[in-house]
Amino acid sequence: MEEENAISSSKSTPQIVAKSPFIESNCESVSMDHLKIECITPVFARCNSVTISHYDFILALQECVANFYIGEKIMNPEIRVSHKILGRIQEALKKPKAELLPHDETIYWERIAVAIEIPSITMVVGGNTLSLVVGAVRSFHNQNLYSKKTAERFKLFAGFVNHVCTNTAVSTDGALLDVKVFSLEELKIQIYNLLNSYNMNNHVAQMRDLENYSLTQSQFCQLIGRSRIYQHLPKETKSIIPELLFNDGQINAISKAYFEDINFKSDCNGEIDLWKMFNLLTGANKSSSYINDFLEKGINATNFVNGISKAQADRNSPYSWFLG
Repeated sequence: MEEENAISSSKSTPQIVAKSPFIESNCESVSMDHLKIECITPVFARCNSVTISHYDFILALQECVANFYIGEKIMNPEIRVSHKILGRIQEALKKPKAELLPHDETIYWERIAVAIEIPSITMVVGGNTLSLVVGAVRSFHNQNLYSKKTAERFKLFAGFVNHVCTNTAVSTDGALLDVKVFSLEELKIQIYNLLNSYNMNNHVAQMRDLENYSLTQSQFCQLIGRSRIYQHLPKETKSIIPELLFNDGQINAISKAYFEDINFKSDCNGEIDLWKMFNLLTGANKSSSYINDFLEKGINATNFVNGISKAQADRNSPYSWFLG
């Protein structure tokens, strides 16, 4: 097998420096030290039982990745957070807001996403080098912290990050979207379950297959138009069409990138292969999805382009609606 077509594992692979974060919208980068030293850990208010801290769950994720991919080069976690929850220490309760000092405030982050890249496991699709990545998403917005202790919820994923654009590719078998655990040990079990079930070779084959299909400019315009009206269809009609999670703003971003994206724009005849189309979708997801729905939209992008490829061969496919 040619070198560019093989998944490679090499301890001498140079460190990859991402040009942009794996998710950008409405979030910021923080360090492990920030989570450990500067953030409090919320509790379940009715019983004062502590939740699993962000710091501890990321350590658990790192441990599992290191144990599963023994001998591989593993990067430090890239951590993105949003929705800061503020509080005050007891001594600062009566201070005016303008007089608060940094040590008077307490914070924790409601939403967090983390990705751990493994740059020694790489592959090439469409001329783009991709590295294996394992990560997690967590949001307290769907956790009732005002109740007694209940199972805590996480989302886990394994997939690939594109070096050219840091877009993340995730397949259905590379994600667990509703992991419920009561302890770090239970969380580790679920992480290992994901890593054992993720079929990396199959995922790679699916992505490479996208290069074999393309859209003409007319088909792309039809797809964009149908995608825009999809959100406004009657429920009865919408229920028989495959789900598309991308909103109007993201569809507009995809339309613009079709003409302007330096890596994935259409060719001089307006034709675009589905690998490039997939990256237009994941690019829109990276730049304008909130942490809590980033993973679902990433999986939806994979399912959508695979569905479009099948619709080109089978006009009876439910995805053919998007092509008119």
